[in-house]
Amino acid sequence: MADLDPDAARPLPLPSGFSPALADEVAEALAYALRYDERGRARPSGGPLVASLAAEHLVQHLERAGFLILKRPPDRLHSAG
Repeated sequence: MADLDPDAARPLPLPSGFSPALADEVAEALAYALRYDERGRARPSGGPLVASLAAEHLVQHLERAGFLILKRPPDRLHSAG
């Protein structure tokens, strides 16, 4: 039987400035990606209902599988001059 790494059970520290994304935020981002292509054009699919249901299912699966999705801190506002 292989020896288990004792460090594997400890959670990793979060990178500076990053925070865990909320399930609703991840579902919203996934639903958007399922509805629109990279240029922002609507995909020919079942529409917003199908995309939101699929996104919720994916988020539930990711949570059960132990994934942690991080989000970057908001960008600084630029100045016009």
